[in-house]
Amino acid sequence: MMLVAGVDSSTQSCKVVVCTADTGKILRHSRIPHPDGTEVAAGEWWRALRSAADGLLDGVSAIAVAGQQHGLVGLDEAGVPVRPALLWNDTRSAGAAADLVDELGGPRKWADAVGLVPLAAHTVAKLRWLADHEPEHADRVARVLLPHDYLTWRLRGGTSDVEPVTDRGDASGTGYWSPSTGEYRTDLVALAFRDRSPELPRVLGPAEAAGVTADGMLVAAGTGDNAAAALGSGIGDGDVVVSLGTSGTVFTRASHPASDATGAINGYADATGAFLPLVCTLNAAQVLDRTAALLGSTIGDLETLARQSDPGAAGLTLLPYLAGERTPNLPGATGSLHGLTLDNMAPRHVARAGIEGMLCNLADALDRLRADDIRPRRILLIGGAAANRLVAEVAAQIFEVTVAVPEPQEYVALGAARQAAWALSGAAEPPAWTTPPAPEFPAPPDNPGPEIRARYARYRRHTHEI
Repeated sequence: MMLVAGVDSSTQSCKVVVCTADTGKILRHSRIPHPDGTEVAAGEWWRALRSAADGLLDGVSAIAVAGQQHGLVGLDEAGVPVRPALLWNDTRSAGAAADLVDELGGPRKWADAVGLVPLAAHTVAKLRWLADHEPEHADRVARVLLPHDYLTWRLRGGTSDVEPVTDRGDASGTGYWSPSTGEYRTDLVALAFRDRSPELPRVLGPAEAAGVTADGMLVAAGTGDNAAAALGSGIGDGDVVVSLGTSGTVFTRASHPASDATGAINGYADATGAFLPLVCTLNAAQVLDRTAALLGSTIGDLETLARQSDPGAAGLTLLPYLAGERTPNLPGATGSLHGLTLDNMAPRHVARAGIEGMLCNLADALDRLRADDIRPRRILLIGGAAANRLVAEVAAQIFEVTVAVPEPQEYVALGAARQAAWALSGAAEPPAWTTPPAPEFPAPPDNPGPEIRARYARYRRHTHEI
């Protein structure tokens, strides 16, 4: 029995799973936390991966890394990071993104060039921020990597003579690689980085191997976290994934690249050779974490508390922009609670408003895909917060479509492991791993969702205007 390993190096932690290569059955797993913050020393990710993998990889033949997208890792000539990595959720680059959009000639120019319009999260905006705010660091950057690229490079030795590699799924989130042409736009790198020309990782094919570890374990190309989640969850035609991680993502698999001049849809590539139109919000599961903390509750107790309220939270509406927001593009926004009265200012209603607010924000993201002629047959709700049954029930109301909740799994790490098995097999297609049937939650006949969303939209419009 051949074994493969998948790594999910996320914002919050490093998770490793070991699976059978033929069926994807998880045999072993571990998790090590990452430091908090919007910039993190890349070496901390390597430390966490080594710790999580310690004693776990016996008998493993291949490994792949999936990582949080967009993060900027700048290495000097010796392969040493010049500063802590700037993460996707670092909004200091919002002004840089706006400048780049103008300098190229507007959103449509960017959407046509690379399938996305730069926002603070994208790597291209972080290059500009670094060039303008820390030019002494920018001058030392010889190579620009993404978080998963860095870990794949370290697995293969991590020395200056080891060529960094990436894959099309993660490269498509940089803002300087085109999913349509499959090529880097080095002119956009030069534009962003003030005429500097760092080395960029070679882009591997979906099943292409990056190399081997010192002890001979095959290292697959790896990918970004969203492409890995799509591969791990095995999405089919008509499936739209809503992932409730620290951030929220809404994505589906497509046969052609997206090009959305509004900037809401990121026209990413996936990890199989197809495409992954995706809308991202900055605020998802952390909204529930903070709501529970505010109420002196645990996440488990939050559901019990919220069930004591009714749909609509007795008129309370939470706009969950606790970390600013990416969709809508409001990097400087703050969260707000609306409709407070003497009658509804109670923990049970605040708990319910936290769940509804998080999901209304993601429903807005889903509407962006619908506007691009994507018609969801069902929603696959994944991520830690999906384990909350009330979240699934409310999601069906808010999204107005059947919501399926697959068995809780580390889908990003599982997708990385599936990619490792694919690279190991040399087959034309990834292995056909099966997933257990997912419980489904249909939208109720007398659905309160539209009314909840209408009230949310009124407060949202007011927030956008101030």
